[in-house]
Amino acid sequence: MVNDTRWLNEVTWDDQGLIPVIAQDAATGDVLMFAWMNREALSRTVESGEAVYWSRSRRKIWHKGEESGHVQKVIEIRLDCDGDVILLKVEQQGGIACHTGRRSCFFTRLHDGSQWQVQEPVLKDPKDIYK
Repeated sequence: MVNDTRWLNEVTWDDQGLIPVIAQDAATGDVLMFAWMNREALSRTVESGEAVYWSRSRRKIWHKGEESGHVQKVIEIRLDCDGDVILLKVEQQGGIACHTGRRSCFFTRLHDGSQWQVQEPVLKDPKDIYK
C-alpha cells in the first residue's frame, strides 16, 4: 500500500471540502448514482476498494452497502479535466444501487417535456433491504 497521499491535493474540493461523485456500472456504462466524497471518504475508497461516500444529510461517512449489503466494488477511479468531479467505475453487488430498491437512482424520465415517469421497477422492497 502506498502511503503517499499527495494525489488528494490535486482534487479540487468545494468550499465544504466535498467533491461530486458519479458511480457508473463498469460493465454497462449505466449511471447508477450520484453522491459526495470528502478527503476521508476518497482515501477510504482507495484503501478498501469499495465506495465510501460522505452523507450530507447525516453529516457522516457512509460505506455504500453497510446496511443493505449492496456494496460497490471500485474498478477504476477517474478525475475530470477540471479536477472537480470524480467518476467511479464500479461493480454493483446485488444489482441494486438505489435506496428505493432499484438498479439505478436515475429511474425517472421526463416524458413529452411535461411529466416524470418511472422507468425502472423496484427489484427489492426497501423494507426488506433496510432493517
